[in-house]
Amino acid sequence: MPILQIEQTKCIQCGACAAVCPIAAITIGESGPKEEANIEFCIHCGHCVAVCPNAALDNQESTLKNQVKIQKELSWDAEQASQFLRSRRSIRNYRPEQVPKEKLLQLLDVARFAPTGGNSQGISFRVISGQENLHKLTAATLDWLRQEAGFGNTDRFIQAFNEGKDPILRNAPHLIVALCCREFAEIGRSNAAFSLAYAELFAPTIGLGTCWAGFLQHCAFSGYAPLLGALNLPADLTVAGALMVGYPLFRYHRLVDRNPLKVSWNE
Repeated sequence: MPILQIEQTKCIQCGACAAVCPIAAITIGESGPKEEANIEFCIHCGHCVAVCPNAALDNQESTLKNQVKIQKELSWDAEQASQFLRSRRSIRNYRPEQVPKEKLLQLLDVARFAPTGGNSQGISFRVISGQENLHKLTAATLDWLRQEAGFGNTDRFIQAFNEGKDPILRNAPHLIVALCCREFAEIGRSNAAFSLAYAELFAPTIGLGTCWAGFLQHCAFSGYAPLLGALNLPADLTVAGALMVGYPLFRYHRLVDRNPLKVSWNE
């Protein structure tokens, strides 16, 4: 059965579907698009269906019925988009209340649409909640910082932890751990970075704040057994990234400046 289905009465033979195919598996013949021999290597990206102006093309691996029409009225201009992106803040102060599962699912449902290498996708998420569970992860990370990483501020961190503070997970009520197949950990980490970036950008629109759990993430990447044991992962999965999430305690009122732009040109 062919992967592509074309409704000839709608096709205007514009060639867009062939042009955007990343593996050049579509060409335009006398009667419109046709599959090339390498169509079996289709990566299911859906570009060919999404780009067709007349909805004349369908792809059984990325179907038209599951694509959502873009609403132009929801698009931003450059100024709005700039403010949205610059408004992103790393949240390190959280309110204590738990985020409902429905809202966390809403957040992660957007994260799954992030780009991945070769449309590999393959990222799953584990949400860890509860002060006891999160403190175990913090304690393991602190032990790693002291014993393995030789981090200079560990004593200060441990003192803060003993005083009821959390210098690793910032007393966030939830931790999102992105997981990938152990066999493809390198590309999985890259994919997870995009997915978690989508999550942190979307979070403020539903009242949430996030912060990358960098120390814990690097601890997990090092293979530190006590942390991995506390995470209790399936044998075939490994940590690809980690993000704290909760309701922000404070609201920011201004856009923070950055270092001046540095650009070099090679023309």
